[in-house]
Amino acid sequence: MKVPHPIPYQGSKRNLAKYILPFFPQDVDILFEPFAGSAAISIAAAVHRKAARFHINDVNQPLVGLWNEIINHPKKISEQYRGLWLKQQGNGRKYYDFVRDEFNKTKRPEHLLYLLARCVKASVRYNANGEFNQSPDNRRLGRNPQQMTDDILSVSKLLLGKTVTTSTDYKEVLSLAEPTDLVYMDPPYQGVCATGDPRYFSGIDFNEFIPELKRLNKRNVPYILSYDGRTGKKSYGQSSPEELGMYRLEIDAGRSTQSTLLGRDDVTYESVYLSKNLVEQLDIASIHIINKKKAIRQPALFEL
Repeated sequence: MKVPHPIPYQGSKRNLAKYILPFFPQDVDILFEPFAGSAAISIAAAVHRKAARFHINDVNQPLVGLWNEIINHPKKISEQYRGLWLKQQGNGRKYYDFVRDEFNKTKRPEHLLYLLARCVKASVRYNANGEFNQSPDNRRLGRNPQQMTDDILSVSKLLLGKTVTTSTDYKEVLSLAEPTDLVYMDPPYQGVCATGDPRYFSGIDFNEFIPELKRLNKRNVPYILSYDGRTGKKSYGQSSPEELGMYRLEIDAGRSTQSTLLGRDDVTYESVYLSKNLVEQLDIASIHIINKKKAIRQPALFEL
């Protein structure tokens, strides 16, 4: 089955989901995504029946509002998007600016969906006041309404009746997880979230985040973490402490967009960490079998 993705989002794990899902344990009750964004892992997990239920959370309230509409009112949000898409014909840039102003005033979900579909490289940007300020990609008018509708209806069918959506602090979400669940975390990388990077609605503090991982370990809650990476010789953030006992992998995310623009061939590698209790469930032998995929390499095995 084709994996639907109605929300375009820079940094989405859409293309990497096929490398992450094999590390899921059997019979996951609830898959928690406390930093959901485009919820690519939850959608892929639903397609492949990797979890019975889902909890999608993001501190960005308008984004969660959009998710609520997509899951619970798919026809309504599809028609609203179609109406916005049609109204822009012949006046794309001016209409985009109008919708962006309206969204910053009202936070309406259909306005956000339109902006995400039309902004440059699906790259969200916010100013110091938390207002969406990314420019449009003037080469295109955004995703075709029928394609958008098809994906929205498909996602709703996958998640309706078995998904909780929240917009709260990630710590509150982590506190809900049980040993029979799985937490997938894709927080803003270190090195960008601490510098007021406009790509992120809100960052997290590394020194507050690590104790939360320790609490998950103590409660025997399995988790998968995407947190740092590198492009060429440039690294993003420090590796997570060895005391957490995690197994670290690197996934080849392909040639970076920035490298392409600069005429370079730098490849981006994203780090994926498996919690100690998850590794014990999977066992090392099965992880090595999964690692035979060319896009996955093992740079280091943390102390287990």
